[in-house]
Amino acid sequence: MKSVFFSRFFILLPWVLIVIIVIDIDTKRTVRSPAREGVRSGAPKALNQSALPVIYAVTPTYTRPVQKAELTRVANAFRQVARFHWVVVEDSTVRTELVSRFLARCGVPYTHLNVFTPRRFKRVGMPRATEQRNVGLTWLRQHRSRRDRGVVFFADDDNTYSLELFEEMRSTKGVSVWPVGFVGGRSYERPLVKAGKVVGWYTGWRPDRPFATDMAGFAVNLQVILANPRALFKRRGSQPGMQESDFLKQITKVSELEPRANNCTRVLVWHTRTEKPSMAYEPKHRTDTVVMEV
Repeated sequence: MKSVFFSRFFILLPWVLIVIIVIDIDTKRTVRSPAREGVRSGAPKALNQSALPVIYAVTPTYTRPVQKAELTRVANAFRQVARFHWVVVEDSTVRTELVSRFLARCGVPYTHLNVFTPRRFKRVGMPRATEQRNVGLTWLRQHRSRRDRGVVFFADDDNTYSLELFEEMRSTKGVSVWPVGFVGGRSYERPLVKAGKVVGWYTGWRPDRPFATDMAGFAVNLQVILANPRALFKRRGSQPGMQESDFLKQITKVSELEPRANNCTRVLVWHTRTEKPSMAYEPKHRTDTVVMEV
């Protein structure tokens, strides 16, 4: 009897194993199918990005040892932002080869402009990058129209940006504001918000400023820029640290500001600056046989 039992068992065993394997394969297919559905449902989401307002970041820049390092850092953030256009404006009489090469390889849609700041405006204590920001505004007014949806942001190349910041600003209808880290002699400055409205400013430097915010602390709807063709950053009569207020007074009121970043309680941009490098041993005349672009 035992021999008959074992002979039948070994005859049936391969068929039992085959059935188990088939059931296991079907189970795996069933588990994986929602993932496939997720991919299909995600495809229209990518296509819908074309409906997003474009973020136009106006970045003044100038020649210095850390210029390429600064531009590289911010480009690594900008490259990850959907529907983004980088307007880079050099403080130069020409568009330099270094910046031209960098932008061509950076992977960010861009426009490369230049304007030279007269030397009389480069004295210590005078507002900086005025001409460059105004050239960026002029380009927008000449190349964008009432049909274009977008948001304008003044993105200096010595800041550090969280990717969340760009999604916060994208829905700006007029002028939106948020905190900025490491400015005004404090760890942060921010708009004070009550019942969803800006009612004041947490700041240590010139609290009497009408708009006590940093250049990295606000964004403007493109149509507001186009509707106010004379709104520019002032060169004459503007004091250091007052350019933001002088500009914003031309296009909005404090009561109309749109708080972002959880009612201005989160820091999503920092005024970091790259440390000035020590080049105490840099030779006066090049001794390396290789020409390096740093």
